[in-house]
Amino acid sequence: MPVVAGLLERVLPRRWGTSFRWLVGAGWASNLGDGIVIAAGPLLVASETRDPVLVALAWTLGFAPTMLFGLLAGVVADRVDRRLLITVANLCRVVLVGSLSALVLTGDVSIGLVLVALFLVGTAETFADTTSATLLPMLVERRDLGVANARLLAGVVTLNQLVGPPLGALLFGLGRATPFLAQVVCVLAALVMVRRLRLPRHGRAGTALARPSIRADVAEGLRWVLHHAAVRTLVLTIVTFNVTFGAAWSVLVLYSLERLDMGEVGFGLLTSALAAGGIVGTLSYGWLEQHVSLGNIMRVGLVVETLTHLGLAITTVPAVALAIFFVFGVHAFVWGTTSTAVRQRAVPMAVQGRVQSVYMLGVNGGIVVGSLLGGVIAARWGVTAPFWFAFVGSAVFLVLIWRQLVHITHTDTQEPVRP
Repeated sequence: MPVVAGLLERVLPRRWGTSFRWLVGAGWASNLGDGIVIAAGPLLVASETRDPVLVALAWTLGFAPTMLFGLLAGVVADRVDRRLLITVANLCRVVLVGSLSALVLTGDVSIGLVLVALFLVGTAETFADTTSATLLPMLVERRDLGVANARLLAGVVTLNQLVGPPLGALLFGLGRATPFLAQVVCVLAALVMVRRLRLPRHGRAGTALARPSIRADVAEGLRWVLHHAAVRTLVLTIVTFNVTFGAAWSVLVLYSLERLDMGEVGFGLLTSALAAGGIVGTLSYGWLEQHVSLGNIMRVGLVVETLTHLGLAITTVPAVALAIFFVFGVHAFVWGTTSTAVRQRAVPMAVQGRVQSVYMLGVNGGIVVGSLLGGVIAARWGVTAPFWFAFVGSAVFLVLIWRQLVHITHTDTQEPVRP
């Protein structure tokens, strides 16, 4: 069909290679499964307990493994066959989520088992996600990384955030195990496509005996980040803003159910509104990259994020909350695309895994700290208190970091290794 072929060529140009198309397909399939669980996971937790501390803890355990194993995952990603590592990690996810589904079906599930499952799944995702983030610069030229990342993140926006959450809430209503079984199917589909990838070597040579220790490899990644102004600024910013973000978002399911009185499907609609904003960010990113400096993109985005927390703290109107989530979605997509492209353009292929792991340690570490704070704050002062904390904290840091954001630039260090 000429129309379909033309659309495919426009979205996934042939010049980027067949492996890029398989990578996008795998990413989209995985994102659909993860999007389903974005709504279903918190709803499962809320069906077992309404304790704000336990709800926040469940959210935290999805990110805590990165703090424990993230740096190790980066070292492994730089040492072994990256395609094989992603395959093994995702097979572990299939087994774990499948087991959780079986427990839900039999009625033997408890909040304790859910918490353990979330931690183990998060551990497998740490290795899979750290490694997956290193693949695109192995397949696409530096000049195309911004748009290519937008194509990958389009799956995050449309499937992970727009389609997945309401679908997950709907499936949860049909049966508590149903959304988790759907995620298993999606991850298996992604695995099939990952196996079709053809990747070049990623710069690590020599036998295992010739390699430095894990500690030395970790230290090399940390030094690289500390000495690169753009990436260092990105890490510092994401850590701080994710503390404030994590505090508010850790109790989002309770905020939706109790503050906005939107019900289970309404909780999914909040994340869908965020995704709709992401679509606007997707359509506008190419123009933004060409006409607006990266420093100014980041500055405007952080102002939007700060005001998002204020707006959600004040409102009790679902329509207003949905509008706020829409605007935040534009910012979230543009920030994610920009920060990813900056890192991929700047980082040598041989240390991509370790630099990615340092960045993700900052991302998830900030969320973990923030979510723990959010649970305690909500338990003591109410479900809107974490949003006030997020607003004040974000505003203070934004003033302090404002001048440093000009360090974010497109810095290239080396050409990707080609097959």
